[in-house]
Amino acid sequence: MSITKDQVTSVLRAVQDPVSGKNLMDADIVRGLTADGSKVSFILEIDPARAGEYDAVKGQVSSLLKTDYAITDVSIVLTAHASKTPPPDLKPSRPAPAGPQSIKGVARVIAVASGKGGVGKSTVSSNLACALAAMGKRVGLLDADVYGPSQPRMLGVTGRPASPDGKTIIPLKAHGVTVMSMGFMLDPDQAVVWRGPMLMGALQQMLFQVEWGELDVLIVDLPPGTGDVQLTLAQKAQLDGAIVVSTPQDVALLDARKGIAMFNQLKTPIFGLIENMSTHICSNCGHEEHIFGHGGVVAEAKKMGVPVLAQVPLHIDIRLTSDGGAPIVVAQPESAQAKAFFDVANHLTQNVLA
Repeated sequence: MSITKDQVTSVLRAVQDPVSGKNLMDADIVRGLTADGSKVSFILEIDPARAGEYDAVKGQVSSLLKTDYAITDVSIVLTAHASKTPPPDLKPSRPAPAGPQSIKGVARVIAVASGKGGVGKSTVSSNLACALAAMGKRVGLLDADVYGPSQPRMLGVTGRPASPDGKTIIPLKAHGVTVMSMGFMLDPDQAVVWRGPMLMGALQQMLFQVEWGELDVLIVDLPPGTGDVQLTLAQKAQLDGAIVVSTPQDVALLDARKGIAMFNQLKTPIFGLIENMSTHICSNCGHEEHIFGHGGVVAEAKKMGVPVLAQVPLHIDIRLTSDGGAPIVVAQPESAQAKAFFDVANHLTQNVLA
């Protein structure tokens, strides 16, 4: 028997979280939920000290799935932000070498940037990384948005990276991608209140002290704007180029131009632009509407002499799959929405990573 994610969600809403008293979905502890035909898998993000209380929860969920939907292939993993292994110290230690440095084992470094927040830069980064991994590339993803890390949630991965010596950082993996994020180090409700020097020190350590292994490409998901993180990356690491994400909206384009100007000033090549939320097609009637405008990103790219790598539609499945911890290129690889990201990955494979 086949089962859908909505049906799995209804089962999870029928099971009580022993800690909060809410159902499992409302308790917000379910991560990386996938329903693939007759297989169901997800993560329960819990306090490791309470792990024993969740054995009954796992049994109850499995029993309901078997009784209601005849599903017997169920994988439920318990994990947590907390860990007995102390996280590596990400505070500034010693001055980094002057000038751009190569990252051990990493062949190419590509930044994904935007002039302003809310344009879908992190969604593009996670889908692009997973698409490249699906095409056989060895891919790393660095979530450099220290103040607002979102990749742990988008990739459905939690826990803390190991640090065998207190200096070297062992990253986590998700969907074939090697991942590092400040979000792995912090409680999800904890704010990062750092000044510039601490921010730059943490970024340099995530770049150079992480055991990335042998990678064809490291995707760096930058925070919005033109601040310390962008400057540190361009000045300290050998950055091969950047992809700029914008919506068609005039305000977003105005800020995107500032990001483009920054990379030009730093002599960083721009591989192309991505127009996110380009168009919306009504799921009921099929009418296409350009909610945020039309043509602005294409005109900007033409002016710069760089390609528009993709025009990604505004579609609810892109949002739902990202929130669920499996980007759309993983959850729905054959969809039209996923094709836009695979097209970008194919362009990079042929023109940058060859």
